[in-house]
Amino acid sequence: MKVVLLAGGYGTRISEESHLRPKPMIEIGEMPILWHIMKQYSYYGYNDFIICAGYKQYVIKEYFADYYLHRSNITFDFRNGNELTVHSNVAEPWRVTIIDTGLNTMTGGRIKRIKNFIHNEPFLLTYGDAVSAIDINDLVAFHKKQGTIATLSAIQPGGRFGLLDINNDSIITDFKEKKKEDGGWINAGYMVLQPEIFDLIEGDSTVFERYPLEECARRNQLSAYKFNGFWQCMDTLREKNLLEELWASGKAPWKVWND
Repeated sequence: MKVVLLAGGYGTRISEESHLRPKPMIEIGEMPILWHIMKQYSYYGYNDFIICAGYKQYVIKEYFADYYLHRSNITFDFRNGNELTVHSNVAEPWRVTIIDTGLNTMTGGRIKRIKNFIHNEPFLLTYGDAVSAIDINDLVAFHKKQGTIATLSAIQPGGRFGLLDINNDSIITDFKEKKKEDGGWINAGYMVLQPEIFDLIEGDSTVFERYPLEECARRNQLSAYKFNGFWQCMDTLREKNLLEELWASGKAPWKVWND
């Protein structure tokens, strides 16, 4: 099952950092938050990634172009025509496809643009700016049991997020994105989607969190994987600093992998 990562937005709310690079490339503990997300999926056995790039997409491409060398011990022997010897390779077993999905494309449009890379199979999707301690295998098992077109992870952070109405069968009956009520369940990303979701995305101007998910809810085809553990987005500099502090403490809740 492929993992699709949304990494194309401008990140205007953390412009102190994002004016130089895409928000998913902002570092936590000297590694991009995108890397942290990928490490979590990889821990659960998902190593085939599709990155939906946009704003400063070349930064993401250059990072992965050099990733193998950056993560290995090497010797350059200039006496023999610049011979390169790799002594140890600690790079992950990843397959990374980076697609330029456009500068101003909406989230739904970015997903639509990578349709041909999915090959009509279920896939995982999340945002490139939030980390969590969610058990990905448990999420996938829940999605299969529910049998709906879409499953999203639902948490209760309170505050400035939109609300979800969830019935007793874990079916979302209303999807109210980006309103100002306090409390309630909100969309934390970490989704599992059937390929039928592409039929609900018209084009580049489609906001995925609007019609596609709202229509799934109207059809009783949107499930909620309720999660009460750690989740944190990185929308602001304050939130970045919080994640930095957690990482520096050696007790980052999202770090399920071994060094």
